[in-house]
Amino acid sequence: MAQSARRWRNRRNGVAALAAGSLLTLGLAAAPGAAAAEVPRIDLKVLVVDNGDSSVQAITAQLRSTGIPYTTVDLNDAGRPTITATFLSDTVNGTPRAKYQGVVLPNEAPFGAGSAEQTALETYERTYGIPQVDAYTWAHPGVGLDYTSEGGWAGALDGRQATVTDAGRAGYFGYLDGAFTFEDNDTSVQESYGYVARPRTGFTSYVDIPVPAGSGRGSLIGEYHHDGRRELVVTFAYNQYQQQFRLLARGVVEWLTQGVHLGQARNYFAVHVDDVFAPDSRWDTERNCTPGDFDCVGGDGEGTTPIRMTAEDAVYAAQWQREHGFKLDMVYNAGSGEEWKSQNGGTDALTDRLLADKAQYRWINHTYTHPFLGCVQDTSTVPWSCAKNAGGSTQYMSRSDISAQIRDNYNWGVTKGLPLDRTELVTGEHSGLRTLPQQPDDNPNLAGALADNGVKWIASDNSREPDQRSVGAARTVPRHPMNVYYNVGTEEEMADEYNWIYTSRADGGSGVCETNPASTCLDDPLDVATGYDSHIVPQEARTALGHAIGNDPRPHYAHQSNLAEDRTLYPVLDKVLADYQALFADNTPVQNLAQNAIGTELQRRAAWQTALANGTVTAYRVGSAVTVNAPSGTQIPVTAPEGTTKQLLIGTTAFGTPYAGERSAWTTPGLLQSAVKLKLP
Repeated sequence: MAQSARRWRNRRNGVAALAAGSLLTLGLAAAPGAAAAEVPRIDLKVLVVDNGDSSVQAITAQLRSTGIPYTTVDLNDAGRPTITATFLSDTVNGTPRAKYQGVVLPNEAPFGAGSAEQTALETYERTYGIPQVDAYTWAHPGVGLDYTSEGGWAGALDGRQATVTDAGRAGYFGYLDGAFTFEDNDTSVQESYGYVARPRTGFTSYVDIPVPAGSGRGSLIGEYHHDGRRELVVTFAYNQYQQQFRLLARGVVEWLTQGVHLGQARNYFAVHVDDVFAPDSRWDTERNCTPGDFDCVGGDGEGTTPIRMTAEDAVYAAQWQREHGFKLDMVYNAGSGEEWKSQNGGTDALTDRLLADKAQYRWINHTYTHPFLGCVQDTSTVPWSCAKNAGGSTQYMSRSDISAQIRDNYNWGVTKGLPLDRTELVTGEHSGLRTLPQQPDDNPNLAGALADNGVKWIASDNSREPDQRSVGAARTVPRHPMNVYYNVGTEEEMADEYNWIYTSRADGGSGVCETNPASTCLDDPLDVATGYDSHIVPQEARTALGHAIGNDPRPHYAHQSNLAEDRTLYPVLDKVLADYQALFADNTPVQNLAQNAIGTELQRRAAWQTALANGTVTAYRVGSAVTVNAPSGTQIPVTAPEGTTKQLLIGTTAFGTPYAGERSAWTTPGLLQSAVKLKLP
């Protein structure tokens, strides 16, 4: 094992000489007519051969999310190109060129062993030292493994614990702490099937598990080095949404590209706490609605006792942040807080405490009194509708009124010394933006009001609008709503409302889960005394963690009510952060970004995908030199090994910032340069 790990490290550290080494040690011609020792150009693009299986689609999704360009050959398309030597390679200005730096196949030989296409592909990989990922295959000697009948096993992996081996940690899976568990979300459904087998000569296992009902350990992911080629062999089934794939996806892609590629991937987690200083309405467990809402009639007309943090809750919030090294974004309504203060003797211990600790949080403008900034709402019917002018056009809140809400709240924060960024805004209920079905378009006055106040980043609801878009000169920042409701202060209230939403009419619920195709009904209602901790917390934490490890920078949002009374948000955050820390090594910390940084990241990604789609990016390496050309002004994402330097017109500088054992950055050409030029270690 030590020898395997050392060999792996040597290969990784020698990535700059990979192509040349393949040519020289194997004694193969670089390309027809080329000098044997000539170092080829290898384009930074991946070839994906897709047969429609979920495993190939999962790796493809990771390539796209990372920002790695790829070409897909669809095996189900009768008009697809044929894999030939000229499809895979050619020459550029007399230099042999490999058009793809890595190859993703559905299995080890999708064209058929010995076929012309399979032979062309294998010759290409051997000639240029190109790695191949077998997205999912069975255990057999053809991929360097014993048959499962020879001390191995095949079956469901649900709930089983796997481990990254010493060789895996020394290589491209070193961002993981070691052990992880295959998901088992439904005991009645088989979620992952796999082949657990013993390695043969030439095979180095990177992820393995104890052989069930047997002895020793068997591989699930490993490298088979044979016949002058290298294959990453995966022997379990998966899809892009399963946690085990999301954990391993980075390592698969880094192995495929040998750690040198366009694009970058990081793990992100940010949490916005809306309605700070304001009270939130409380769920009525008898009437199964929230008094004050348009569809909740009857009762005293004023609703139940509102939910609002206390000074003690604020002390706890600051302490929790310090203990976890994690910063919350306080999304505040100053006017609602001032109104509360005036109704309670003119003092407010909560405001005093939060302001005393103001430097410990990030703060975001949430408008002064949290009004609806879209159309004027006609609440005479349920659901509400947009009021109309005499001529039949929609009535909207005016630009001046919207602007005043943004300005007054910002100015209040400035006078209190809050560390604010005026370019960030979260409107109440994401109002002002289109709200289906009642308001299909943005308030036409919104964009002007944003411009009046210098707002560049306005929050939107990811469940309604997952893609970033423009609102005048501003851009949206989609946020993930957390299933920790704004209108509950206790765990029992949370479980009660959850039951109402997610149980059938026959079980006493609303039945919404029966009519909404995106929803699933609970088999049985939750016990309101225990259901929050036993069911809701682990499910919501799993969802949030999935976003975090899926290279998704979008923030999550909850409400100040969730930091009050039973403090329902903390168990979810505690589990997300604890699970993350148990899975990832110290070199892969979670990225806790501010709203403007998240908006910028999404904007850069969209521009990068456009550049790739337009074919305006050219990137390649020749030996240890990497060159990237893109349209002027384009921010270019690049990932490279530690020790990589950026070549300037005069001199060099260290490239990027460290993450997950490598370095990555959004970058542009240096002064008076037309291309990004890197020198690999």
